[in-house]
Amino acid sequence: MSETAKTLRAAVVPFEKPSLKLALFQIVSSVGSYLVTLALMYWSVGVSYWLTLALSVPAAAFLVRIFIIQHDCGHGSFVASRRANDIIGRICGWLTLAPYQNWRRQHAQHHANWNNLDRRESGADIYSACLTVAEYQALTPRERFFYRLPRHPLLAHLVIPPLVFLLLYRLPFDTPGDWVKERRSVWMTNLALLAGFTGLGLIFGFGTVAMVHLPIILVTTVIGVWLFSVQHRFDNAKWLRRDEWSHAAASMEGSSYLKLPRILQWATGNIGFHHIHHLAPRVPNYRLEACYRSASVLSERSPLTLRAALRASTLTLWDEAKRKLVTFSDARTA
Repeated sequence: MSETAKTLRAAVVPFEKPSLKLALFQIVSSVGSYLVTLALMYWSVGVSYWLTLALSVPAAAFLVRIFIIQHDCGHGSFVASRRANDIIGRICGWLTLAPYQNWRRQHAQHHANWNNLDRRESGADIYSACLTVAEYQALTPRERFFYRLPRHPLLAHLVIPPLVFLLLYRLPFDTPGDWVKERRSVWMTNLALLAGFTGLGLIFGFGTVAMVHLPIILVTTVIGVWLFSVQHRFDNAKWLRRDEWSHAAASMEGSSYLKLPRILQWATGNIGFHHIHHLAPRVPNYRLEACYRSASVLSERSPLTLRAALRASTLTLWDEAKRKLVTFSDARTA
């Protein structure tokens, strides 16, 4: 381990211990607030559907926070007990529509390979992987079109995210056959969702259930997937070959520090401190900011602003000559 890596490791270790008090508060403030807002949405359908739609925004914010809790549970960092992490994570997965055990193992592959140009075959998707400019230019025109199509900002950030959570997560289509527990978690999540939505439909009417939950799902998934995208694809991100890649280098140079307004930072569960999360996945989200502020080695990098993050959605290819992410238009003029 290099001296830099040792220094970074020493800076994060004190923050890896979970706090039951903070974890319970986050559950109450996130899950509790989500359920209260959900109840208000069901009530508001009989008053004004515009009010229902307006309430879907805070409901989505609470659901994003619930997904961050699920995310921490998948890393075993939310509470000290592994069993408790799994129970909480599974319940969160029922609310977020993401089968906990399957998602957890898929996400572990991302943490093993992010921003590694020589290991893009594992844990890769259109949001956390990319071709190099040379690889893209070597494609046929037809192949380029079908590579560009799902990465168009409108499709990638508005259309595909809800389809992933509503449809793709309902089937273990990309789950290896020997991942028995993970495949089972997909079907068990589906069973829980079927029971839950059937019960709500019998009480409130299935049309009302759709009117309440679909807007929440749309807003939540668009926000959540966009956050995931900009954590590794931004203007100063570094993608490295295997001989350059290291855990510390990929964390500090290949993961963003997304500086958000305080209310958005709260709503997104501090996930903007993503360079620290990759450096130390065992640091729970409610300790990330304190960890960031504790040592200059963690806070000396320039933050990614919200405006720059919104522009980053068009950065889709890695230019090895310029050592930077570029757009499809840049590749055509190279």
